[in-house]
Amino acid sequence: MDSVQFDHRGLDRFAVTVERAIAGAPVETAKVVGRGALNIKKDAQRTIRAKLSGRKSHLRRYPYAIGYDVWQSVKGATAEIGPDKTKTHLQGTLGAIAENGSVTSAPMPHMRPAAERELPKFTQALEDLAGKLLEGP
Repeated sequence: MDSVQFDHRGLDRFAVTVERAIAGAPVETAKVVGRGALNIKKDAQRTIRAKLSGRKSHLRRYPYAIGYDVWQSVKGATAEIGPDKTKTHLQGTLGAIAENGSVTSAPMPHMRPAAERELPKFTQALEDLAGKLLEGP
C-alpha cells in the first residue's frame, strides 16, 4: 500500500501563532476598549461644554460627572461610559435630561454622538490588534 506524507510544519507554526494570539487577546483587547472609552468620555465632555458655553446653565459641573469603567468578563472586555449618578455633587443624575431633553429643556446630545464618532477608530484599532496578534513575535 502506498503512503502519503505531507509537510505540516507550516501548519504547526500557524497553530502556535493562533494560540499566542488567543492568549494575548484579552489583555490587549481591554487596552483598546479602555482607550476607546477614554476617547468617548473626553469627546462627550468637550461636546457638552461647547453646548453650555456662553449661556447661563445649571449644568456647569455636569461634564465632570462623565466617566467610564472597563472590566473583563468571560465574554471579553466591556466598558460603561457616561455620567456617574452617584456623583450628585457633580450633577451626574442629570445626564439623561442633558442628553435627551425634558419638557422644559432642549436635548443636548453628547454621549451618543461621541460614541458614533469613536466607532470607526475603535473598529480600526480592533482590526489592527487582530493583525498584530496574528503576526506573532
